Amino acid sequence: MSVYDKLTELGITLPPVAIPAAAYVPFVQTGKLVFLSGHVAKKDGKPWVGQFGKNIDTEEGKLAARAIAIDLLGTLHAAVGDLNRVTRIVKLMSLVNSTGDFTEQHLVTNGCSELIGQVFGTTVGAHARSAFGVAQIPMGCCVEIELIAEVE
Repeated sequence: MSVYDKLTELGITLPPVAIPAAAYVPFVQTGKLVFLSGHVAKKDGKPWVGQFGKNIDTEEGKLAARAIAIDLLGTLHAAVGDLNRVTRIVKLMSLVNSTGDFTEQHLVTNGCSELIGQVFGTTVGAHARSAFGVAQIPMGCCVEIELIAEVE
């Protein structure tokens, strides 16, 4: 099954690439690797704000991370032209806006990892990952995730 068939099956429409909010580009390709800049969580087109351990819970965070996965896929599509060219999702790095006593950053990040796995399958979609708790993310967003992919 093609990646696009899987997206259709999941009811996902890829968004256009977001315009950068600062001095950076949405993606860079070097050799076979494509590096996507960090994407922040958005809800209804606006920053999805909150701090874990204070005013947002893990389950809502998983939804925010899933929303980021969809945005990342839209950017990856723009970067490579055809998601079926992706041979491996190499790594995700997740920054989770959280208080010092919140310890479920890895569970929040699962919202992104699980969707990437569904879309690309267990071989291409299996990836290395880091999930960090941070004191703040731009615009007060609850999660920011970046992605590295390999293409043919």
